[in-house]
Amino acid sequence: MNQTLAAGLAACLLSLSPIAPAQDWPAKPVKIISVFPPGGSVDQVARIFAAQLQTQLGQPFIVENKGGASGSIGAAAIAQAPPDGYTFGVVFDTHGVNPSLIPGLPFDTLKDLAPVMLVGTSAMAVVAHPAQPFKDFRDVLAAAKAKPGSVAYGSIGTGSLGHLALAQIGNQAKVEFTHVPYKGGGPLMIDAVGGQVPLAVGTVFLVNPHVKAGKLKALAVTSMNATPQMPGVATVAEQGVPGFSALAWWGVIAPAGTPAPIVKRMYDELTKALKTPAVAEKLTAQGMDIVGGGPADLDKFLRAEIERWAKVVRDNKIKAGD
Repeated sequence: MNQTLAAGLAACLLSLSPIAPAQDWPAKPVKIISVFPPGGSVDQVARIFAAQLQTQLGQPFIVENKGGASGSIGAAAIAQAPPDGYTFGVVFDTHGVNPSLIPGLPFDTLKDLAPVMLVGTSAMAVVAHPAQPFKDFRDVLAAAKAKPGSVAYGSIGTGSLGHLALAQIGNQAKVEFTHVPYKGGGPLMIDAVGGQVPLAVGTVFLVNPHVKAGKLKALAVTSMNATPQMPGVATVAEQGVPGFSALAWWGVIAPAGTPAPIVKRMYDELTKALKTPAVAEKLTAQGMDIVGGGPADLDKFLRAEIERWAKVVRDNKIKAGD
């Protein structure tokens, strides 16, 4: 009789255990891994969320930067972290490219990481130092056609969406660019503003503060339609590459196996944060279109991105380290 009662009590406790952590969570500081270095858009998104989540939940949310290898080093750290609800990560569009770009990733992007939220998307912009002769993107295409390989541009890294977008533009327009990879948005912007690289491609989120300050000039955006954050800047599609469109994106993930109730609680708290005017204003002012999609939305979106950009990587024979 006692054994039966004990077994029944144990079953009840087991059935309740996934719920209990969400009620008590967080009971200690939470780590948010930014998979790119300080200064870029991923770092900014992580820090905007961390500050607001700390206010909402009363526990420290600590941002840890683990950059390198197009965000895969940080993603590996998230995948290898204990799935206890105390490690999350902010990833970028490279997260959907790395499975086809980097052979032998030490994790399975779809199996070892749990989707939490598709935060938002953004157009990218092609920008130049004011001293460069280009008035718009048509001038860039003309220069590249006149002398193949003579036009160099920087991106946040090999296989980044900016890199793939310019590679695809080159294919469609039948021109050749020279790619200069950087280790994140911060280092890229330092060299772009300093004139060390003629052109740069990055999210509106990343480049717009420098455009507004007059330190860079915007030549084109990669969305299908013009973006209100950069009024008067024409799209790539309008400047000689018909039909072209590519959007950057940000997502929040967790280690696979993180209890579903904690993932839901984190999603709910992130949703609450996005509805806070100060948070929404900081993100939209920099060019992000807030999506706020749930775990299923991010999973579906990510699978489509992996398939889409794998073809571009194959077609252009892009390899990590190029």
